[in-house]
Amino acid sequence: MDYLKVGRATDLQGRDRRLYRFFEILPGALSFLTLFTLLVLSYFQPVWVAFFLIAFNVYWLLLVIYLALYLVAAYRKLKKNTAIDWRGRCEVLEARDFSDSKIAPDCLARQNRHWRDLWHLIILPNYNESAEIIASALESLLKDGFPAERMLVVVAMEERAGAAAHEKADFIRVKFKDSFGRLLITYHPDGIAGELKGKGANQAWAIKQAQKDLLDAESFDYDQILVSVFDIDTMVRPGYFFALSYKFLTVSSPYRASYQPIPVYHNNLWEAPFFSRVAASSNTFWQMMMQIREEQLVTYSSHSMTLRALVDIGFWSTNMVSEDSRIFWHCLLYYKGDYRVEPLYFPVSMDITYDRNFWQTAKSLYKQQRRWAWGAENVPYLMFNTVKNWRDTDRNKLIGHILIQIYGFHSWATNALVIAVIGWMPMLLGGDRFNTTVLSGNLPAITQTLMNIAMIGLVLSAIISTLLLPKRPARYSIFKNILMLLEWIFVPFTIILFGSVPCLDAQWRLLRGKYMGFWVTPKSRD
Repeated sequence: MDYLKVGRATDLQGRDRRLYRFFEILPGALSFLTLFTLLVLSYFQPVWVAFFLIAFNVYWLLLVIYLALYLVAAYRKLKKNTAIDWRGRCEVLEARDFSDSKIAPDCLARQNRHWRDLWHLIILPNYNESAEIIASALESLLKDGFPAERMLVVVAMEERAGAAAHEKADFIRVKFKDSFGRLLITYHPDGIAGELKGKGANQAWAIKQAQKDLLDAESFDYDQILVSVFDIDTMVRPGYFFALSYKFLTVSSPYRASYQPIPVYHNNLWEAPFFSRVAASSNTFWQMMMQIREEQLVTYSSHSMTLRALVDIGFWSTNMVSEDSRIFWHCLLYYKGDYRVEPLYFPVSMDITYDRNFWQTAKSLYKQQRRWAWGAENVPYLMFNTVKNWRDTDRNKLIGHILIQIYGFHSWATNALVIAVIGWMPMLLGGDRFNTTVLSGNLPAITQTLMNIAMIGLVLSAIISTLLLPKRPARYSIFKNILMLLEWIFVPFTIILFGSVPCLDAQWRLLRGKYMGFWVTPKSRD
């Protein structure tokens, strides 16, 4: 059996199924056991918990400072990279003498492979988004600056969307029929056995159709094709495909890498509710920091990779919710640890969650965050396949990734609750055993002092968020900018309501074996 195509414990039998099920239980068990243990000890051993809380707050303060330094470094690299003339850089490679160069000795540019040789295959999966949103994604490709005749664009429709899908396809076909090197529209059939209704199945069907009807039919060289799979709301910033091409041509082992831009949520930034903006900006900052920490970087949402790697592994998983990160784990395991994600430090703009009204937006944002937190499904996948290939892989690298993933999902689920909720439990549950001690009087003061110092991270985030803002539309006054700066005071609430709680929700479902389906985030713009 090909274990790399397993999606969940129910795909297996016997001992394998039990082992995979144990790994599925693990993330949620660790998170809930942590919170439950702290609650119980707050009653029986409140002093122990108080000392733990002080230590944890010190750790949190150091972590905030640590991540703030990474955020500043990432912001500087982002600004630097967006100011570079990437087309000029690519053209310099064509005439460059590499005899005394620090560029990787096995890079493609040394082999006289240049950007003019490359084709960019762009997959745009969609379901119920409007024709205008699909058109805006295609228009951004034309504005990128890379020769459109070297772009192979696949608009991946869902057959289950009915007549509306065909109407939108007809609109797109007429509007863009002569705009790209090739424009292909595919329709993913509904009800294929073993598939999950979601983005992964759609884009896998789309690229297989492109392979059959376009790539093989016209004898394209697979080694010259870079594949970018974009959420349909993704709008590339001019220069993206030149920056991607340059990175691909100059890094070591370019076919053993995915290429990750930084998502910034600017498409509907000005009209979205404050809590949705704060959550989106927080995600941008996390992705920025991960670009600096390359050893922890995983593919996310819109990203690019080689067609060669996709063909090797059999394309995207069709039975997973978190297909954007699963593709990286699949490649990492398939190549026995010899795979990585290259940071581009280059932005692509996407939509903030924005629904029909305030409360509907809050509900949709919660569901979006829960779907992202469902990425914990990759923890059992990674652990199970590491065990199965223990003697034939880079164990140290895989164990490192496993620990990082477990830590990441555990901290996502618990850290905010430990600070905001558990921090009060020794005083509320400890009774006279705690409230008569000197420590009970000092704990709130110590916690407040440490959290006040940690506010430097919040202030820095607000400043960088302001620096990243796109030009303010004429219909808004400067007062809007001031409000957007002040709304960062709601971060402590958003990281609980739209962070820890949906993450615990997702982990509880995984722990119980109640597998989630793919939920499509509403795309709405004024």
